[in-house]
Amino acid sequence: MKILNKKIAAHKSSVAWLQRQAADPYVARAHRDGYRARAAYKLIEMDERFHFLKNGQVVVDLGAAPGSWSQYVMRTYPRSRVFAMDLLEITPINGVEFYQGDFTTDAALEWLVQKLNLPTDAAQNSTVDVVLSDMAPNTVGHKKTDHLRQMVLLEYAFDFAQRALKHGGVFVAKSFTGGTTGELIKQIKSKFDTVHHIKPPASRKDSVEMFIVAIGYHG
Repeated sequence: MKILNKKIAAHKSSVAWLQRQAADPYVARAHRDGYRARAAYKLIEMDERFHFLKNGQVVVDLGAAPGSWSQYVMRTYPRSRVFAMDLLEITPINGVEFYQGDFTTDAALEWLVQKLNLPTDAAQNSTVDVVLSDMAPNTVGHKKTDHLRQMVLLEYAFDFAQRALKHGGVFVAKSFTGGTTGELIKQIKSKFDTVHHIKPPASRKDSVEMFIVAIGYHG
């Protein structure tokens, strides 16, 4: 791959990233299959293993940009409804309602509450079948700091899932490897019938990311 931008070419980390992209079979596969990012295959592999997505579901996609997870849901389960959110803008996807903003803010949560018609009373029925979260912080290269930042996002997503999910619902979320993850997984296990902590094949081997797949929400 020839690097046309001389400033990028002069940056060794940029060169390494571009070389890795060029050699990555998942990048080539995403291009061939028409997905916006290789990340689509992380969700595809998890869904093919655990079969948690179905037609006609209400799905929330947090950290959605550039939109490959939402793409997969609508392409494979076209009768579903997807509500997606990210700090970054995404090109529109048929069947997906998108909010550009910070999920951790009151404004973003209010958008989800209104769109999903979420109950204000715990006795009322919730409306969401699946909460997906591929949210990740901007990493600083310090393992402990990056892990703690990821844990904050995971906890926000878990709190939202408890409010939004129907009985029997599913929560799929990115986590990072680290000691405090175990405590949160214990909390998640107390709310779901089965919980898996896995690294799908599409996740790069040198990445610290893992994914929690929690199935059968019972509150």
